[in-house]
Amino acid sequence: MVGETKAILYGFWLSSCSWRVRAALHLKRVPYVERNVDIVKERSQLTQEFEAINPTQKVPALSIDGTTIVESMAIIQYLEDTRPIPALTPTTPLLKARMREVCEVIVSGIQPLQNVGLKSHFGNETEYTRFTKYWTERGLITLEKMLNKTSCDKYCVGNQFTMADLCLVPQLFNAVTRHELALNKYPTLSKLYESLLQEECFVCTHPNEVKRQKLSQ
Repeated sequence: MVGETKAILYGFWLSSCSWRVRAALHLKRVPYVERNVDIVKERSQLTQEFEAINPTQKVPALSIDGTTIVESMAIIQYLEDTRPIPALTPTTPLLKARMREVCEVIVSGIQPLQNVGLKSHFGNETEYTRFTKYWTERGLITLEKMLNKTSCDKYCVGNQFTMADLCLVPQLFNAVTRHELALNKYPTLSKLYESLLQEECFVCTHPNEVKRQKLSQ
């Protein structure tokens, strides 16, 4: 395996992008330590110190194998390429495409449009919340239709845990806890969410668990 020292994950406990990577690291059995970057209260991502680590001034960033990689999907793909077991991508071209579709709806169509970094561009909290909730709900409607065709009940695409699942759970967690959206309107999403939350990679890397560990230190 490439590299032997512990990787360093720069993330924020409530960040859905950080959770994706955290869960991937757990699945790939990559030893790592997490360094908290408070993107809400302290705005630590805007410091010169963190900009030197990640020029985008966002989380996550992963220092691993003597280099630093930014953007959650680039990180996950690197982990998949360098540590292929367990595999997080399907074996057939069509299923790979279906997985990418689900990932893109989440990472391009939902998450960026409810990012906390957008808040300062709105006149008030109400306008920001209305905007983010609208795009989250629109994305969930799309995902419900897509997953009706691609899911075999347990996972997003077929019978394999993939990158799509890594993206789905953190985003649904945001929808339920942050926007207080009821998933019962989306039976396929709701069933998948409840099932996937029981997966070890999500139990051990859950934001509440990260927060608990942080407070106990």
